[in-house]
Amino acid sequence: MTAPPLLPRPRRPCDIPGLFQTADYAQAIFTSPGLGFEHSEGALEFRMERQQVLTREEPPSVHAVIHESALHMRFGGAKVVREQLLHLVELTRLPNVTIQVYPFSAQAYAALSGNFVHVIPGLAELSTVVLEKPVGLQYLSDRPSLDRYEGLFQHLAENALAPIDVSLAPDAHSVKDSLALIQHVLYTL
Repeated sequence: MTAPPLLPRPRRPCDIPGLFQTADYAQAIFTSPGLGFEHSEGALEFRMERQQVLTREEPPSVHAVIHESALHMRFGGAKVVREQLLHLVELTRLPNVTIQVYPFSAQAYAALSGNFVHVIPGLAELSTVVLEKPVGLQYLSDRPSLDRYEGLFQHLAENALAPIDVSLAPDAHSVKDSLALIQHVLYTL
């Protein structure tokens, strides 16, 4: 039995998905004033434990599209951001993780205004879309919503840069791919 894939994760333009955050980066977010994390004592520990799902036996497939603006946010300062970006690249060495960057230069698209996760388990009847909203989470499981968000994610993935692929030789990377953009941001830190 294979683990269910965990799909679409377009991001708000301000942060890296929690499943991919380093402890220092997550802590910097949790302690940033005005972001609404008043009760974050156990949140960091939970976030770090949850990441073990990526390396367990039969891990889920995770495909994330992260907006370029999240790469530029300085949660915790340059050193923390540098470690976070390098961590993103390392995560793509896992065969079950695909990360793409949605660049500033791509077509503006409505899905970038909010986060969603599309969970697709072995039984299609259990598929769910989880929407992150300022007032909490909303769960959708009706077929029209699932189809709409699957199409939305496909559109985002098609318009994002090519996924990070560290297995390619440096000269095989196109000038405009997700890895090149992350390397550019690292250069500016």
